Amino acid sequence: MSRNDEIASLLEEFADRLEATGVEYKPAAYRRAADNVREHPTPIEDLTADGEAAVAEIDRVGDAIAAKVVEYFETGEIEELEELRSELPVDMAALTAIEGVGPKTVGTLYEELGITTLDEMESAAEAGEIREVKGFGAKTEESILENVPFARESRKRTRLGDARPVADDALAYLADVDGVSRVEVCGSIRRWKDTIGDIDLLVASDEREPIVDAFVDWPTADATIEAGTGKASVRADGTRVDLRVVDDAEFGAALQYFTGSKAHNVAVRNRAIDRGLKLNEYGLFDVSDVADPDAGRRVGDRVAGETEAGVYGALDMAFVPPELREDAGEIEAAVAGDLPELVALDDLRGDLHTHTDWSDGRVTIAEMITAAADRGYEYHAVTDHAAGPGVFGNVGLDEAEIDEQAVAVAEAVDAVDAEIEVFHGIEANIDAEGGLATDDATLATLDIVVASPHSALDADPDAATERLVRAVEHPEVDILGHPTGRRINERQGLDPDMDAVAAVAAREGVAIEVNANPARLDADGSAVRVAVDAGATVAVNTDAHTPRELDNARYGVHTARRGWAETADVLNTYSVDELREFLG
Repeated sequence: MSRNDEIASLLEEFADRLEATGVEYKPAAYRRAADNVREHPTPIEDLTADGEAAVAEIDRVGDAIAAKVVEYFETGEIEELEELRSELPVDMAALTAIEGVGPKTVGTLYEELGITTLDEMESAAEAGEIREVKGFGAKTEESILENVPFARESRKRTRLGDARPVADDALAYLADVDGVSRVEVCGSIRRWKDTIGDIDLLVASDEREPIVDAFVDWPTADATIEAGTGKASVRADGTRVDLRVVDDAEFGAALQYFTGSKAHNVAVRNRAIDRGLKLNEYGLFDVSDVADPDAGRRVGDRVAGETEAGVYGALDMAFVPPELREDAGEIEAAVAGDLPELVALDDLRGDLHTHTDWSDGRVTIAEMITAAADRGYEYHAVTDHAAGPGVFGNVGLDEAEIDEQAVAVAEAVDAVDAEIEVFHGIEANIDAEGGLATDDATLATLDIVVASPHSALDADPDAATERLVRAVEHPEVDILGHPTGRRINERQGLDPDMDAVAAVAAREGVAIEVNANPARLDADGSAVRVAVDAGATVAVNTDAHTPRELDNARYGVHTARRGWAETADVLNTYSVDELREFLG
């Protein structure tokens, strides 16, 4: 986590605790400041070095908040925040992870029932105590009880988008350590799962203790959990990070072993056994002439282990990309030479779902177009929110405003004067019945329409399926945006029959979005696999609200790869002419 993110998180906690204690106006100011600190291009630590005035130059960061930021860097804490924590000694992050429970609810339940933790919240709901609190009731209590398990589970795993930057920082740091010949992440983070438990790092080196010593001195590490010979664990940004050092000759086998998944590894090891071989984290060994293959971890003649490709090759398999290692047909495909040629980040030619300050984006149309052009994109779509149910802050555009924005987009294109095609569109809202809130005549004037669910996300699976199918069948819809509406570790979203939705999308020529926002990754890998198998097109979009969020494309691409998507399956790998033909 960058220091900007760290400060932004503190300001968000400040806002939550102020709101929980009934303070008005200030929480919104702290949240706006948090957003702008997080997105500010200058490291916050550089600004604090120049004093409060430099921090206050960040948009929406006033003198009072700037002073608190400087205080934190000088003392390691913010006195007023510590006082708020003492006044309201609750696990705010855990309790607000319960869907439908906000800071005000947390404050009320603490005052009335003394609830401070998830366990206490669950016990109170089970005992029927919450319904007795004024302003609540049986329905609210039942909803809380139903959503506590999800909140508890979400606290156990870290979102990929939160963990991956920490892992990248560790990789860059270790790569510069003397004696390190190779370093890579393992486990679920290397398979790009949407959530991870711990961050696992593998280093190849002839050294042991010097590498461990360097690792525990990693500046990002908050605390050392344990450190031994060739292994160590630290905590960084709230996530456990485990290091293992192996010999260079064993790095490939160890990387394959510790990447997983468990089911994939079992299948690969069984294939080795069938050939008189033994596969473990130390290598692939020929044990056909060994009386007791289990006599030791390195028993037999090593036939592979330095590289992963060598391990798979020695088993007469093609190299299996990490994203596919879930024992979901990849073993058979690798043996038959039928693995897909997965889409890559460099294959993307543009982004078809982005926002500007016309709705809830942070920058102007021209700034977003410039950012896309600077990335080398061939095209870019402006798709601000349309008015409708579920749009946060009522920032959606009505029909007249959409018409006005069309003119503004054309003017921005002229002002930027970049070699990039710009499409004007909208993110229309799918209502509870599957209709769109924006009128058909306005939708027909647009280059692209992304239709997304934002409300009524607790519908039963049948209703969710019917709702999405109806939206996909709308003649003006081009892309089904974040189909479930989930937010990872925050809310579960819809649970539609994706086979049915994908079949209709393939028939209607509507793309299913892989929303690359790390809080969404929706559709997920399994849904992408369904879409690809059905012959539907997918679109990897960032849903970016700032230029920096365009970088989230990598999360979407790897999610699409988890669904076996090839370049031809992804809409925004098309040329401009091909894209126009798809959009009709």
